[in-house]
Amino acid sequence: MILQSCKDNSNASSGETEKSQTEETATTETDSTSKTILFFGDSLTAGYGLEDADNAFPGLIQDRIDSLGLDYTVINAGLSGETTAGGRNRLEWVLEPDVDIFVLELGANDGLRGVQVAETRENLQWMIDQVKTEAPEAKIVLVGMQLPPNLGTEYTRHFKKLFPELAEKNNITLVPFLLQNVGGVARLNQNDGIHPTAEGHKLVAENVWPVLEPLLNE
Repeated sequence: MILQSCKDNSNASSGETEKSQTEETATTETDSTSKTILFFGDSLTAGYGLEDADNAFPGLIQDRIDSLGLDYTVINAGLSGETTAGGRNRLEWVLEPDVDIFVLELGANDGLRGVQVAETRENLQWMIDQVKTEAPEAKIVLVGMQLPPNLGTEYTRHFKKLFPELAEKNNITLVPFLLQNVGGVARLNQNDGIHPTAEGHKLVAENVWPVLEPLLNE
């Protein structure tokens, strides 16, 4: 089962409705499962544009976990349009001290808006620090992103380096590039050229799984 907090919201501002939905999900008992994986991200996590958000990569990760009989429940705390600044403000609504794995997938919207890399770095670092403080036993996975070259060579280069540098600095696990083999491939993306189709999300899940799987058995 996947617990879903937010989906298909194109507005960058979460608002009170989305916050209340996320808070309700984060505090819902996860059946008899004793371990949780919290995916905290933007529209890529939320499954924007899909008929069924369970077909987004967190839901596919849950399917894989279930097929292996592992004792984990995925919580999808994706919110379409979310930036790192928005995530920083929203984190308190979803973070629980007993979360076992925290997957941080934010930053893409910062890049598309041309937010200074230093600001994105500061926000991501703050969220990493907050998780380490509030959920000290949680394993943190940082999801790397890259930008199309039309946004400028220097900016995209610094943006790409941001994620591995943060992962190394904080000694946390890194997914090198969430959209590997999906970004820029027309048949795997919706008409906007940004959000993966259901088929694209299958490949996204394959990018995440090899990084996540070792953490499940530790």
